Amino acid sequence: MTRYIMVADLRRCVGCQTCTAACKQANATLPGVQWRRVIDIEVGSYPSVQRVFLPTGCQHCSDPPCVEACPSTATRQRDDGIVTIDNDICIGCLYCALACPYDARAKIEAPVFAYGDRPTAAEAIRFDAGRIGVAQKCTFCVDKIDAGLAAGLTPGEDSAATPACANACISRALTFGDADNPDSRVSRLLRDNRSFQMHEEAGTRPGFHYLWDKGALTP
Repeated sequence: MTRYIMVADLRRCVGCQTCTAACKQANATLPGVQWRRVIDIEVGSYPSVQRVFLPTGCQHCSDPPCVEACPSTATRQRDDGIVTIDNDICIGCLYCALACPYDARAKIEAPVFAYGDRPTAAEAIRFDAGRIGVAQKCTFCVDKIDAGLAAGLTPGEDSAATPACANACISRALTFGDADNPDSRVSRLLRDNRSFQMHEEAGTRPGFHYLWDKGALTP
């Protein structure tokens, strides 16, 4: 089997937002929509405080509540764990957004552009009317993954088959790969480090893991 996941090393993330910018460029999301976000958090008590940067977005859960909530079956989960939305079926009800514990979905009711009511030349080329009035979210750059697989590439190892955010990360805090492959980098990272998943208590079993410390030493 294959289970694609993302691993974020919180010790490496510097909050530069390069992943956010790379996602917007790769997926041509409209102003106000961010599929990949980085949350700036202050932790500790004065004077011993520090900042933690938390990359977030769709968690591509193993048990995604958005799939069960969707009345039109537009939101689906692939065999490799990636959660997708079929724009041709989505009715824009946003039941999926209400069911999602991660605030990962957005909806644009009418076209908006960076500079007024008319798109720039670049925006006009990449504008996708199919995203207006429907739910949208991070897809793990699924089109890129599928094209890479068809070309014999390995997602997480070959950049041409890897999500844009992981490729762009300047501190190498984001790592993508197959958790079911024990030799993949994501599997090694999870074995060697302590990690957590966001809102684990919700029982969604997210496909996004956060590293925060080295694992326990073994004899």
